[in-house]
Amino acid sequence: MTNSGSKSSEPGAVAEAMAKCRAEGIDVIRLGYSDIIGTDRSKDLLVNRFERTTGHGVAFCRSVYGTTPMGDVVDIEGGLAAGLPDIVARPDIETLTRVPWEPGVAHVIADVFNPDGSPSAESPRYVLKNVIEKFSSIAGTPICGPELEFYVLQEDENSDSGWSRYGEMSGNVYVSGLRGDPENVLLQTLRQLGEYDIEVVAANHEFSSGQFEINLWHSDAMDASDRAFRFKAAVKEMARARGKLATFMAKPFNDEGGSGFHLHFSTQDADGNHLFDDPNGEHGLSKVAHHAIGGILKHAPALTALANPTINSYKRFGPDTLAPWLIDWGLDNRSAMVRIPPERGSASRLELRLGDASANPYLLTAATLAAAYLGIRDEVDPGEPLVGYGYDPERSPMLPSSLCAALDALEADTEMREVLGEQFVATFLAYKRNEIERFNSFITDWEFREYTYHL
Repeated sequence: MTNSGSKSSEPGAVAEAMAKCRAEGIDVIRLGYSDIIGTDRSKDLLVNRFERTTGHGVAFCRSVYGTTPMGDVVDIEGGLAAGLPDIVARPDIETLTRVPWEPGVAHVIADVFNPDGSPSAESPRYVLKNVIEKFSSIAGTPICGPELEFYVLQEDENSDSGWSRYGEMSGNVYVSGLRGDPENVLLQTLRQLGEYDIEVVAANHEFSSGQFEINLWHSDAMDASDRAFRFKAAVKEMARARGKLATFMAKPFNDEGGSGFHLHFSTQDADGNHLFDDPNGEHGLSKVAHHAIGGILKHAPALTALANPTINSYKRFGPDTLAPWLIDWGLDNRSAMVRIPPERGSASRLELRLGDASANPYLLTAATLAAAYLGIRDEVDPGEPLVGYGYDPERSPMLPSSLCAALDALEADTEMREVLGEQFVATFLAYKRNEIERFNSFITDWEFREYTYHL
C-alpha cells in the first residue's frame, strides 16, 4: 500500500496554511508524531521554509520506534541490523494549531512513511487508521471520549527522588480551586488547553493527593486520539514551564492510587444513527453493542498489553482499587472492566476502564476497536453482566497480572495480531520484552532495603 499523505498536505493547502500562520505572527511550526510509547517526537521548522522543507517529507531515523526512555536502542526489524535507515514524516495540515503557551509556535501532527512512500507499519497513528478502516467496514464510525488522570509533582530536596506530590493533602476528591490546587496550576493549565483546539471541557482534583483529571470531549476515534496525544504532551510541557513535573505513570506512589485512562466508546452510521442504542434490546442496548462488549472481553488479555504497557502498570491492579482486576462487564458498575453508563439514546456507550494513563492513546484506541470489531464480526456473546461489587476471582477470569503475561497473550492472539498488523505487533513485543529484560537485571530500592541488613 502506498500513500503520499492526506489531501490536506497537498501544496495548495500547505501554502494557504503558511500564509495564515504568517498573518497570525507564527514563525515556527513543530512537526510531531507519536512513537511507540506515545512521546511526541518532533522537529521545529521555520514557517518561511516549511513548504520547501516538508515537500518530500522530513527525515527521522526509523529506530526512534526502538528508542527507550533511557536512550537505549532496541534492534527492531529494519532498525540497527539494517543500518539505521530513515522514515519520513509528512504534515497533516488539517491538524495545524497554535500553541498558546509558546508565542509564535504552532503544532502539526505528521503521518509517517517509509522512503518508498508506504506507511510506516510501526506508526501508532497508522495502526489506528488501519483498524478504523476495518471497523468501519462492518460497524460504522467509531466515536471515542478519552478520560485521563495524572499527577503533578514539585521539587523536594528532602525526597529520595527529588520530587513530592504537589498540594499534598488528603480528602480533596472532586474539588476545584485553591483547596486542592494552591498555586492554580490546574486552573492555568485548563485555560491554556482551552485555547489549544483540543476540546477540553472540565478539570478537577482527583482521588489522590496531587492527582488531577482533565476531560476531553468525544469525537471520531482518530480525532479523539490526536487530541489525547496532544493533551498528554501539553500537560507535561506546561508543568515544566512552572517548575513542576506532570506524570502519566500508572502508579508512581506506594501510598496512593494509580492514574487511569478510561475510554468511552460508541459508533454511528452514515446518517448519524447511534448503533449501540436499542430501546427494545436487552438493557436498552443493541446486538452490535453486546457483540462489541463480547469481543472486548474475549480479547481482553491481548488488549491489556496495549492498555497497560509498562511494568509499573500492573501495580495499579488489584482488589478494591477501582482499577479492573477481572474480565467482566456491568451496568453502571465502576468495579467492572467494561462499564455501561446509564444514559441511552444518543449517549449509549461503553466505558473501558482497563487502560492506565501511561497508554499510548492511538494504541489503546486501536486495540479497543480491534477487539470490538472482532466481537461484532464474530457475534460474540458477552454473557451476563456483573451484579454488585466485583473483584471475586471465582466469578470472572483474571486479567494478566504482569507485562510479561500480557505480551504473551498478545502474541498468542492471532486475530488481534492480524487486525493490528503483524509488523507493528512484532516491533511492540521486541520493544517491551527488552524493557522487561532491563528491569530484571536492575537492583531496586526494595531489594536493597529488604535484604542488605538481614542477609
